[in-house]
Amino acid sequence: MDKSELLFEEAQKVMPGGVNSPVRAFRAVNMAPRFIARADGAYEYDEDGKKYIDYVCSWGPMILGHNHPVIREAVEKAVKDGLSFGAPTRREVEIAELMVDLVPNIQEVRMVNSGTEAVMSAIRLARGVTGRDKILKFHGCYHGHSDCLLVSAGSSALAGGHPSSAGVPVDIVKHTLTAQYNDMGGVEALFAEYPDQIACVIVEPVAANMGVVLPKEGFLQGLRKLCDQYGALLIFDEVITGFRLCLGGAQAYYGVKADLTTFGKIIGGGMPVGAYCGSREVMEQVAPCGPVYQAGTLSGNPVAMAAGLAQSTYLRDHPEVYTDSGEKGKWLAEAMRAAAKRHNVPVTVNQVESLLSPFFTGQAVEDLPGAQTSDLKRYAAYFAGMLQRGVALAPAQFEAMFVSAAHTREQLEATAQAADEVFASL
Repeated sequence: MDKSELLFEEAQKVMPGGVNSPVRAFRAVNMAPRFIARADGAYEYDEDGKKYIDYVCSWGPMILGHNHPVIREAVEKAVKDGLSFGAPTRREVEIAELMVDLVPNIQEVRMVNSGTEAVMSAIRLARGVTGRDKILKFHGCYHGHSDCLLVSAGSSALAGGHPSSAGVPVDIVKHTLTAQYNDMGGVEALFAEYPDQIACVIVEPVAANMGVVLPKEGFLQGLRKLCDQYGALLIFDEVITGFRLCLGGAQAYYGVKADLTTFGKIIGGGMPVGAYCGSREVMEQVAPCGPVYQAGTLSGNPVAMAAGLAQSTYLRDHPEVYTDSGEKGKWLAEAMRAAAKRHNVPVTVNQVESLLSPFFTGQAVEDLPGAQTSDLKRYAAYFAGMLQRGVALAPAQFEAMFVSAAHTREQLEATAQAADEVFASL
């Protein structure tokens, strides 16, 4: 046994499934997980010292790569001043001002501790503002593990075969409506059935928790129009797309206004943090200004704020990061398509900027049913083959690959070569 396997045996004695988040258990690929000791640039290193080209990037926030010196130095400086105060700090103001400046359609920001908490709070706010109970989400979109959103969820809930969860009261989820992603007709029908009851529509503007699935032309615009027509709020869950598609996120990329926007760990440079944002009119319904209660002892943690401020400022000052990482994502997607075609393996690769994912299916993937046509056993074999060749991917079909500024052309070519070899073996 290697060190990761030994550690996994020990972990299973003291942690559910041996992990602190389900997808880390590698059950979807029938392997023991790799225990990571450190990471730097585009590489991560396991407990045995084996090096991998990393395309998980801590599930997205490492857009500059691991252990970037600008972020590391900011964190080291902040730590010297203390880890947590439970009081306001200058950095909270500075990062909120920067976000308001960079992201369209937001005037105020409330920091929280995770993407899950951000989305949960945004949903509560939407219900409080509208006085309505029902929410509308999409099959295969994952918005964290709060009760009302664990209905037809994506990410590890989907990969594990349990898109819902035990312990969630029926009385809560009865207010959650679901439609197929990219199906405007289904959304229109739900609004027609519940014209005065839907508080909000929440959507991943690019679905990235059933693999990467892009919005069809007019889909996001159509959601905006319906929300305006029926008096509902539109929430963009930008935990994945925020500060990754472009500096202003999906709202800037697609030119669609959201009423509320949620962010996750990318605004903390990879540290545990989240935020929900919107207009002053909406956000000042949150306590202490308004009747919608939400609080957090560790919200705006000074160390996380230092990391996030350093990364966001760097991205603002270096817009070439987006051009570069987007070109890399496009090159890698095309290389994977070409390799699959050479070896007659049915693979569809969806890609937008630095987000991409291969599906082991011969058909287009535009929604959850399309994603579910992917051959999961073949993905597991592909994952194992890539890992053996030193390429770390998400340990489940229904996740994204993330390209960072730290990935070099040499590493991309090595990845393409590994994919070519694995496709040949399949």
